[in-house]
Amino acid sequence: MRWRNPELLLAGAVLALGVFVIVGTADVTAAASTLGLGPRFFPIIVGSAMIATGVFYVVDVLRGGQGDPEESEDVDPSATSDKKSVALISVIFLAFAVSVDLLGWIIAGALLFFGVSWVLGAENRLRAGALAIVLAVASYLAFVKGLGVTLPGGPLEGLI
Repeated sequence: MRWRNPELLLAGAVLALGVFVIVGTADVTAAASTLGLGPRFFPIIVGSAMIATGVFYVVDVLRGGQGDPEESEDVDPSATSDKKSVALISVIFLAFAVSVDLLGWIIAGALLFFGVSWVLGAENRLRAGALAIVLAVASYLAFVKGLGVTLPGGPLEGLI
């Protein structure tokens, strides 16, 4: 009967997802970077954190713990969802997935970051564009140079 408890099902799902991430990471083979970190480092950290969270959550639920009901003052239960923003962000992510091999990570990532910030209401578009470029370059360098993960370079292949 306790297995029908939705909180216990969620706790089990978090635990199972953590195990899935760790098991999936075991198949990744690549050399470590100059810092000693390889492409398995972060998935192992995330998977381990999910397993720990899942275990603590299962124990808490089995001991009778329950989540508090939503009591926020800013929540309007009669408000409708912003389907237009969800649709636009979905299109932006799809465009990113389709164009990343052609344009490369930096250009496609900058367009992704800028597009999402624009849809979510960035007031200063010039600043949003500059931050999008900085984020795209920084994430590219972190993965390629820091972790040794190959990302598509596109037209900027030889420049960075």
